[in-house]
Amino acid sequence: MLRNIGWPELVLIAAVVLLIFGGRRIPEIMRSLGSGLKEFKKGMREGDEEKPTSQVKASGDKPSDQKPQ
Repeated sequence: MLRNIGWPELVLIAAVVLLIFGGRRIPEIMRSLGSGLKEFKKGMREGDEEKPTSQVKASGDKPSDQKPQ
């Protein structure tokens, strides 16, 4: 569906967005979208940092590749 989008279609979409939101509102929308993406990436990084520590606690501080005796 999205494979055939070219420059004319993008210009049409941009014109419709400009008509709907107006020129003054678009920078505010882009700013909020950028801050939302920034928060999302921050949350993803924090989730990656927490993952190894939670695995160690769940395994009882034993390396996961060794079998209990």
